[in-house]
Amino acid sequence: MTPEKETNDDSRSSPVEIQTSAQSLPSTPSWFGESTLMTHHLQRQGVLAAIEEQIHFARRRFGRYEMIDFLAVLFGYAISGERTLEAFYECLQPWESAFMALFGRDRLPARATLSRFLASLDQAAVEALRTLFLKDLLARPLGKEEQSGGLFDRQGTHYLVFDVDGTRQAARQRALPKTADRPAPQRRLRPLCAPGYTGRKRGEVVRSRTTVLQAHTHQFLGTFGNPGNGEYRAELRRGVVAIQSYLQAHHHPEERVLLRLDGQYGTGAILADLAGLAFVMRGRDYQILKRPEVQARLNLPPDHHLTHTESGMVRALYDCPDVPLGPDGVSCRVVVATHPAGKKKSPVGVTRSGVVYELFFSRLPQQAFTASDVVGLYLHRGAFETTLADEDQEQDPDRWCSHTASGQEVWQIVSQWIWNLRLELGHQLLTSPVRTTEFAPALPPAHKESPAQAPVQGYGPAAVALPWKAGRFSGQDFALQPDGTLRCPADQELRVHERRRETDGSLRVIYAASIRSCRGCSLREQCQWNGGATAKPRQVSVLLHPLGIGPEPLLWRDWSRRSYRRACIQLVRHQCVEVQVEPPTSASMAITSAPFSRAERAHYRLSWVQRLARNARPPTAGHVGIKLCGVPDGFATSLGLATV
Repeated sequence: MTPEKETNDDSRSSPVEIQTSAQSLPSTPSWFGESTLMTHHLQRQGVLAAIEEQIHFARRRFGRYEMIDFLAVLFGYAISGERTLEAFYECLQPWESAFMALFGRDRLPARATLSRFLASLDQAAVEALRTLFLKDLLARPLGKEEQSGGLFDRQGTHYLVFDVDGTRQAARQRALPKTADRPAPQRRLRPLCAPGYTGRKRGEVVRSRTTVLQAHTHQFLGTFGNPGNGEYRAELRRGVVAIQSYLQAHHHPEERVLLRLDGQYGTGAILADLAGLAFVMRGRDYQILKRPEVQARLNLPPDHHLTHTESGMVRALYDCPDVPLGPDGVSCRVVVATHPAGKKKSPVGVTRSGVVYELFFSRLPQQAFTASDVVGLYLHRGAFETTLADEDQEQDPDRWCSHTASGQEVWQIVSQWIWNLRLELGHQLLTSPVRTTEFAPALPPAHKESPAQAPVQGYGPAAVALPWKAGRFSGQDFALQPDGTLRCPADQELRVHERRRETDGSLRVIYAASIRSCRGCSLREQCQWNGGATAKPRQVSVLLHPLGIGPEPLLWRDWSRRSYRRACIQLVRHQCVEVQVEPPTSASMAITSAPFSRAERAHYRLSWVQRLARNARPPTAGHVGIKLCGVPDGFATSLGLATV
């Protein structure tokens, strides 16, 4: 058998027939279906019309394009998840007519035109877009909002929790020669970035931004960026304004709000920026440890011992209420956490005499939150890091989309907008109930504990006995010192002699003076019961009573962080999408000459309506039909889409 015959026999026996064609027939991008659903939803809710009416920006060399045209490209770019604008344009090019028709527009702006638009944006247009973003979020709360997600304290009070944190992006710059015979180098990212703390990211310049997240719905309320390390206090004040708008829209009282802040805010100076809202944050002003009231509390027994579940680290917690902080002396609750220092330097806190001290500031009431609850709520804010990681993976809003601050801000606002839209549509797809987690169990009554154990409620302020006889010294005349001792009116020292647990859970600390100090004291007649005839030194009892804390467990109610968004992303990502674009009607093919108006002849400035009409899709344009497969009928009906 010849080789040619063997080849022919093998081809005839193959079960697969492969054919090729020279005709180009591009497939629709995998993200085109999701973009269609979101654009239709925005149009149905009047968001696209609001953008056209409320956000105005005019500049030459944009041709026929307006703000809505460029935002349409950014919306599609954020939905697509493509790594670069170049890749996005390559995927969109065969379907640009159908894509722009979704927004009621005619032509797609070129990449160079988009770049010039982002570079020339002013701050007024950015703030108008930010305002509309927040207004759209508040106008349509999630469908399950009546299920009361959030935090419920030990007295059953409902709190809304907001996470405020900063993130940064570093940029690498190549080394350029700087000599007298050359002009100064021009850096494209100079107005956008500045030298600053890069953390673990490689680069020479950075840009920081502050993000605000609603904790139980995982919705973003805003993003505020600045070059370098940013202006964290100014950004925090803007974030607080956004939170107050959220509370006003949902008719929630401001005293039932909890802000969880990163350690960079951990000074008393920022308390004036929080507008009286409750907070919990890590402190970094370790000079507070030198204060007499804090030192005195550290020399008493701790309120709690908190064990970290994963690392096994045991922290001793000391609760110090009503400590004045900041230049205004704002009263604040300070929780000091201590643990023995290890071989390596602790990444947080300050180490003194082999003990690591950590500070936590809060304004949560002691009657509803123990010291362990305060520290646990702060450590729980680590869940915000996973949210930012999901944002980086799905949208990567910190990538460079523009070389100007305004252009980058617009891109990041649009990214958060898409994040919230995915959550909104995901809640319409899934009907999962709100999750309830026992954040901390209920506390047993203090009298049911064994006398050898410290009360889980923690201790209240130290109490001493009232005056027992007129003209005699009582326990109130013996001042507690920072070193844990007492000072009598004769300036003598009383040291801890005994610690005794009472049956009601109270801790009695007995201080005693030296008999040598009492024998020759001139105030002995006023101090001791039998005056000079007393053979024992003066003793003072200090009682630490258990705090009166609510009996309820600490509950946390929220929804899944990922399932709703991913349900929206995956709904039509792998389904067939049919797009049909009919040719324009014959009326549009005819060339008609109309006389110029006097305004056109004189080159008068166009009104906003006239400018918007230049790239509006003409009525004679070809009809666009899009068919999405795999969309549930109930979901399609809620969006006002026709079903087949």
